[in-house]
Amino acid sequence: MDINSDDLLTFVAVIDSGSLSAAAVHLGQTTSGVSRALARLEDKLQTSLLTRTTRRMELTEEGQLFLDRARRILASLEEVEECIRIRRQQPAGRLCVDAASPFMLHGIVPHVAEFRALYPEIRLELTSNDRIADLIEHRTDIAIRIGTLNDSTLHARPLTSSPLHVLASPAYLARHGTPVTPGDLAGHALLGFVQYEQGNVWPLRHDAGDSLAITPALAASSGETLRHLALAGDGIACLADFMTRADIASGRLVPLLAEFNSGYRQQIHAVYYRNTQLAQRISCFLEFLQQKL
Repeated sequence: MDINSDDLLTFVAVIDSGSLSAAAVHLGQTTSGVSRALARLEDKLQTSLLTRTTRRMELTEEGQLFLDRARRILASLEEVEECIRIRRQQPAGRLCVDAASPFMLHGIVPHVAEFRALYPEIRLELTSNDRIADLIEHRTDIAIRIGTLNDSTLHARPLTSSPLHVLASPAYLARHGTPVTPGDLAGHALLGFVQYEQGNVWPLRHDAGDSLAITPALAASSGETLRHLALAGDGIACLADFMTRADIASGRLVPLLAEFNSGYRQQIHAVYYRNTQLAQRISCFLEFLQQKL
């Protein structure tokens, strides 16, 4: 089978235009040429895509299925073309990126030098808000948000997901012992979040379910602050893999209760308003960051 993008374009144009003659005008072809192209496509597929009468056309069941797939394929081709154009055109101008301090420090800052080398005409501005920021109020072009998204007015692009680890320093465990079951955490100093209840629900299976709501003995608004408190031996924390991977590898933090971990992964999205003037800068930054993550 040798179906190509021209076949898909012709078929979609016929459906969107409503008639062969209108599609011919749209494509800059003759009506007979469009009719022959449609007949060749049906011959390649060995099925009828349209039922045609002198007054109207209707999609067959196979035609509707093919139309849905054709639209997806053409959209993917357009996205690829846009990515190639972005690489060739060297976008320029100010781009303000906002993220909570843990993700900024561990997910963005290590890659800034490489991004600037690739796109020297983009002037990056990096800001950190540990609570969800209003993009317009803070003059922010892209915000990296971790967890559930609620604002439907924003365009969201999933970047990655990160597992969560329950962690403590070797010094803390030497002084207070190592919890063996989730129930043992009741006897320990737990580090949690201020005004972020989702961060105080840990992905630990126990008799009552797959997650455990904790009451912090010591709370902070930033995950990075909690990381430093855990490193200092002040208690047990539940933190994302992207910010603790190096600590675990070096032995500065020790994962706990791994056999009880539910495997929940924290979703990480980039959110932004649709803005054609910023499209190049936003697209090249998100493409770059997603590759790194």
